Amino acid sequence: MVGMRRLIRFLPLAALVFSIVFAGTALADASGSSEVDYSASSDGICMARWFAGGDQRIKVVVKGPSGTSYQYNLNTGGAFEIFPLSDGNGMYNVTVYRNVSGTQYATDLSCNFSVNLSSPFAPFLRPNQYVNYHGGSAAVQTAAALCGGRDEMGMVEQVYNFVVHNVSYDQAKAASVQSGYLPNVDETLATGRGICFDYASLMSAMLRSQGVPVKLIVGYSGNAYHAWVNVWTNAQGWVNGAIFFNGSDWKLMDPTYASSANESAAVMQYIGNGGNYAPKYQY
Repeated sequence: MVGMRRLIRFLPLAALVFSIVFAGTALADASGSSEVDYSASSDGICMARWFAGGDQRIKVVVKGPSGTSYQYNLNTGGAFEIFPLSDGNGMYNVTVYRNVSGTQYATDLSCNFSVNLSSPFAPFLRPNQYVNYHGGSAAVQTAAALCGGRDEMGMVEQVYNFVVHNVSYDQAKAASVQSGYLPNVDETLATGRGICFDYASLMSAMLRSQGVPVKLIVGYSGNAYHAWVNVWTNAQGWVNGAIFFNGSDWKLMDPTYASSANESAAVMQYIGNGGNYAPKYQY
């Protein structure tokens, strides 16, 4: 919708306001089915929506300067969804595809635009489809209560311990989850159960809402497809291979394994070995 103005504003800290303004740089295809709004690209995000209705499958593919393609499902209810521009500065292509039959898709809309991030942390301080939260989210309110008055590492430790000790791994969900599953951070918080994607999304949302840059990483732990988080601190920079400090050693911040194994010595040793993890995507 050309000329549309959308505003998302939330308050992670009393003195810190992150705002995302979509000023309406939107592209509509000839059939009037989909839009892409990249007017907040400097904030490390773009939006897309499908407003033609129907029950067909719609996908969005975001391809950044590295050439890595990120594929997402798009709802058909007409609502905008936020997608991260997590590949740094440079040229991006965003394409909306509609399913035509079986596994075949046709291009509905494709656009190219240049991204100049306001900060290298921008994509990792904002909500998106996989780390979906807002100022009224229970996860944000819980994080604020846990983190008040603490420095970065204090906030990381508080959130890590909270998630590990209050969320249990849901084996039944893991066995039945379907492709295209999206985490719901407030649902995970309320039920106290989730799969690795839920753990990582909840921790990312809680820390981002308090101003701590977090990358939700999806990749492989051994032969298993898995999700975990990397965190930035001023003292350490991006802590990618190990993040939880137990007083003597840094441990990889993988809340799923720590929680599901009750932080056993063997599991904590595995977690602490960054070589056991191979990142593929960052959100």
